[in-house]
Amino acid sequence: FSEKDYENAIKYYSEALELNPSNAIYYSNRSLAYLRTECYGYALADATKALEIDKNYIKGYYRRATSNMALGKFKAALKDYETVVRVRPNDKDARMKYQECNKIVKQKAFERAIASDETKKSVVDSLDIENMTIEDDYAGPKLENGKVTLAFMKEMMEWFKDQKKLHRKCAYQILVQVKDVLSKLPSLIEITLKETEKITICGDTHGQYYDLLNIFKLNGLPSETNPYLFNGDFVDRGSFSLEVILTLFGFKLLYPDNFHLLRAKGNHETDNMNQMYGFEGEVKAKYTAQMFQLFSEVFQWLPLAQCINNKVLVMHGGLFSEDGVTLEDLRKIDRNRQPPDSGPMCDLLWSDPQPQNGRSISKRGVSCQFGPDVTERFLSQNKLDFIVRSHEVKAEGYEVTHSGKCITVFSAPNYCDQMGNKGAYIHLRGSDLKPEFHQFTAVPHPNVKPMAYANTLMQMGLM
Repeated sequence: FSEKDYENAIKYYSEALELNPSNAIYYSNRSLAYLRTECYGYALADATKALEIDKNYIKGYYRRATSNMALGKFKAALKDYETVVRVRPNDKDARMKYQECNKIVKQKAFERAIASDETKKSVVDSLDIENMTIEDDYAGPKLENGKVTLAFMKEMMEWFKDQKKLHRKCAYQILVQVKDVLSKLPSLIEITLKETEKITICGDTHGQYYDLLNIFKLNGLPSETNPYLFNGDFVDRGSFSLEVILTLFGFKLLYPDNFHLLRAKGNHETDNMNQMYGFEGEVKAKYTAQMFQLFSEVFQWLPLAQCINNKVLVMHGGLFSEDGVTLEDLRKIDRNRQPPDSGPMCDLLWSDPQPQNGRSISKRGVSCQFGPDVTERFLSQNKLDFIVRSHEVKAEGYEVTHSGKCITVFSAPNYCDQMGNKGAYIHLRGSDLKPEFHQFTAVPHPNVKPMAYANTLMQMGLM
């Protein structure tokens, strides 16, 4: 555990529990290891089991509260934090987490109380971008006649590299324009690669801006002849999320037909998780709460899946809790909303593959895990060859499972500055659609820690 090898920690705690299944400490410690690997559903189950064994085991309440916070179940978390504070009134960390959680619960209740049935006004309607002044002392990149150009993109990337902030007028211009572009797209994007063409598919980037620049260095800048597909989880955790997302949105505007962005799980392009894992805090620190609201609107318009040459389906999470879902069903999804707790939209963003046949309860506490037989039936019904998804850290940056029919790609190397994993991206060529994997390692970045803007509840201690 101290070496942050959480997968092995889970393995050894599991072996210990086989020998001693009534040890609350083992369940609690495995719960923390699951939290660190983002298996929040398993973490919640273990913390609950620890408390079934010993209802006085205070760390069990603490772990269960943390698990529920990670899942956005704030009321349940608050109840357990109350227990911890009552038993340990002098524990500053527990009291701070209780107060923070209580604040979120009250905020959510207030938001529900003032919500109206009327169509929610867009932030765009309250902006007067034309009359925003760019001060004389601002020396950074500016849009040319209100448009993104390649020269602007190159200048902006260098500006960000030096940890400088894009003028708010330029940021708003990008967001308003990209919202307009995304809102006109279908939920399922369908593209055709000619025999000589290739596309690069990248997985999670999670606010790791300097690793994103490295992808472009290794693989070339996006262009009409060098198309990209970024498969969700652009923000949160890494502390340069704004730089990542503005760069990606800029390229979407520059090459709308050759640069593709898909929505991620109910995790990192949705409000609850942006609040917990850093993006909301980062936008408010660097700009304003109003700009975060606009980001939230834009994220809801990101397409959910992409089909390449009618043979390869790409989505962030995976396949479905029930058989029979078709590509036509995906086309019909109304995506302009926060993700539901179940159904095809939820599954596309949240599910994970498993090695055994059938389906099982999700390790994340949302959606499901699906086996090779589920993949085979889905591909057969929809006349597809394989799926590409992201959503999980992989030691090598990618993983091929389900007899080559389910591929995971993850593009945030040394995730959170601690996992030691490689990153990867995939080339698919129109001639044969055979995936070519390219691995890379993390590059240095300024001394700003991951989760720097995250809610204090997610900056987890080892209590």
